[in-house]
Formats: sequence, structure tokens, C-alpha cells
Amino acid sequence: MKAVYLPTLLCTAHIAIANSPDSQSVLTGPYLGQPPVGVTAKPFAPGIVNTKQWGDAGGFSPDMNTFYLARWRHTADAKQPKSAIYENVNNVWHKTIMPEGFRKPIFSPDGKRKYFGAKYRELTANGWSDMKSLGPAFEKIPIMGLSASAKGTLVMDERTSDGQGVLRYSTLVNGIHQSPKPLSKTINTGKWNAHPFIAPDESYILWDSVRESGYGSSDLYISFRQDNGTWGKAINLGSKVNTPAEEGGPHITPDGKYLFFNRMVPDKNGKEGAQSDLFWIDAQLIEDLRPTRHPS
Repeated sequence: MKAVYLPTLLCTAHIAIANSPDSQSVLTGPYLGQPPVGVTAKPFAPGIVNTKQWGDAGGFSPDMNTFYLARWRHTADAKQPKSAIYENVNNVWHKTIMPEGFRKPIFSPDGKRKYFGAKYRELTANGWSDMKSLGPAFEKIPIMGLSASAKGTLVMDERTSDGQGVLRYSTLVNGIHQSPKPLSKTINTGKWNAHPFIAPDESYILWDSVRESGYGSSDLYISFRQDNGTWGKAINLGSKVNTPAEEGGPHITPDGKYLFFNRMVPDKNGKEGAQSDLFWIDAQLIEDLRPTRHPS
């Protein structure tokens, strides 16, 4: 189930901007024209991003002017979905269908690197470089989710069939990513630890995990970096985002304002089973959980 929760992100091509807005509606303003969400998690862009037919996930580019929408079939008889890109041009969002087989890249916070599992491309004076490998140590890991900090530190998971995979990290030294090492036991506890997100300033890591102390299925957790550089205890994000259903894929928007995540909800077509919808909530939730530092 974890292997299909969020699709592997393997984009390798530039997609052109559509010449006209989405034919169904004209979307203007930030966040695909959606009104700001507060302290209660809500589906993001119902009818535009979240649909009845498919599982849906997505995220913004570092400059917040591109939204990558990934879709996949949640039942074998569902219609083949079409993933899309929304580009903000002059405050109007234009929709382009992704060619089959292309997915959203994972950007570094400064937008100068795009990661695709164990490979990446760099932005140069002449445009994006050819695809490069992070190295043999990375290629041995079936990476499903990956995130990068402003310093270039990577955190990643691994696709498994038994939920026993571990989350790893790799620091960037002199432009070279070091061999991945497992994160601490405070993070690598329970099962199905996946989809890690590291804050740009490396002050915390978000991920999803199945634990006996959780709300039922997979929940979202956070660990804050301690003053001595170690990672603090895993904190469940609580009932504002976690439910008995499966939550996963947490990430913060590049502007730092919102937490996005996916939740498995009942099939909207009235069939048995569930599908994945994209939710968002004010990122103040993170600050409310951050431990208070007492002066020494």
C-alpha cells in the first residue's frame, strides 16, 4: 500500500505553458486561486486538484508559480488519469497536461537542483544539466520519497513490501552527497516510515509512519533537531491532521505557510475502498508543536 500512496517522481522534460487558462474555469491569485485555509485541514482545490475519479497529489515549485498535479488510478477499472501542470502567468493559472510517464520533480529550496530518486539535474548558465547520478550508494536504494534542505542535506525513504524500510540522510560536502546513513531510532521506529520532508533550515523532519500509539493507520510525525544536533522524539501531529484513515506525504509549501499532505478517503464513486486526496492546513501547527527553548 505504501508503494502506491504517492507515485515515484520521475520528471525529465520541460513542459510548455498552455496558451489559455483551464477551459473549465479561470483561476487567479496564489494557491490556484484558493482562499487561505486555517487551523482545520481541508481538501485542496476541490474539483480542480481533488477529483472523484483518481488519487491525487501535488506540490508547488520553489517560486510558487508552478503547481505539479500527479494523478493515478485507485481501482483497476478507473479511467486512465492525466497528470497536469498549472503555471501562473500574469496572475492567471494555465493548465497543461503532462505527457504520459512524466511526474513532478523534487526541487532544492533554491530551485537550482531537481532530484529524481537517485539522480538529479543542476541549473547552469546554459540551462538544466544532463541527468547525473547521486552515486552507487543511492542507486542501491529503491527511493520513493526524497527532500532536500538549503544546505543540500537529503532525507529519503525506501520502497519495501513489508514496511521495514528505514529513513536515511545524506549531507553535502564539497558538492558531493555523502553515502546515506540511517536516521536515529527516534525516527526509524514502527513500520512504513516513508515520504520524509526536511525543513529548509534543517530544524525538523516530517514523515509518515504506522505506530501503535497512532490514530489507526499511517499518521504524520515530526522530529525537531535538538541543540546538540540530535533528533528529538517523534511527535504525532495530532487530531488536526491525523485520523483513523491513512495520512502521508507531508510537505511544507516553499513559502513556509502551509502543510500539505494526503489522506485516504472513502471512494467518492460509491465503491468499496479508498482514494487519496490532497489536504492542506496552516503551518502554524508546526510552531505550536515546536518545543520551547529555555535560556541556559
